Amino acid sequence: MERRSLLFQLVRRDFELRFVGSAIGWIWGLIHPLVLLLSWVYVFQVWLQLPPPEGIPYPLFIFSGMLPWLLFSDTVQRSAASLLDHANLITKSVFPSEIVPVSVFLSSLVSHLLAMVLMVGGVVLELHKFSAYLLLLPLYMFLVGLFSVGLGWVMAALHVFLRDTAQFLSVVLTFWFWMTPIMIPEDRAPKYRIVHWLLAANPMNYAVRVYRSALLHARWPAPGDLAMLAAWGAAAFIVGGFFFRYMKRGFADVL
Repeated sequence: MERRSLLFQLVRRDFELRFVGSAIGWIWGLIHPLVLLLSWVYVFQVWLQLPPPEGIPYPLFIFSGMLPWLLFSDTVQRSAASLLDHANLITKSVFPSEIVPVSVFLSSLVSHLLAMVLMVGGVVLELHKFSAYLLLLPLYMFLVGLFSVGLGWVMAALHVFLRDTAQFLSVVLTFWFWMTPIMIPEDRAPKYRIVHWLLAANPMNYAVRVYRSALLHARWPAPGDLAMLAAWGAAAFIVGGFFFRYMKRGFADVL
């Protein structure tokens, strides 16, 4: 019960630090993804004149892929420095430091849910779809959360000892973003073996697929896609948890 209360306080503190005090508060959590969406639509549809998938408006196609990616990348990137931000708590008391990246994910999830409301509204208005398959979205968010928190634990633990970790992670996430079929439909990928290998080895590719299956196509995801996302999520969560527990023994000395 104490951990739940502490987790709630950390989530509230993180959310307040991000938005409270600004003129429009939590609305910034919507403005950021919308500006990204407009920028990418302008580049890919207006300048490059990329045709959208059949029957799907291009903004909805991009936004449906952005949602899991932004939840994942925001969680992992902010988790990397999260232990340093809470160094005073970790060094001065018996503090369960493993809940810090969890709180980062839950704080990011609030913004994710706000953006999801806009996405569902767009699907209803443009595609005239509102199906029971949307009820699967919490499961997909949970699986993305397992993967994000697991990787967040690894990055947070490494950053305590290697302060270049956050910078390295920023570079990796930039490359990773463009290796995920968010802007361009996967069936238009170049017919090179290395490209298809990268897609098959990319956990976020499966996250994008299952999100789109519920949001754009109103259908069950391919069993293989859901199984792969679940496997990656469980593996990252377990490995990240053990790695964090092993590394945390030296946190107090370094922080």
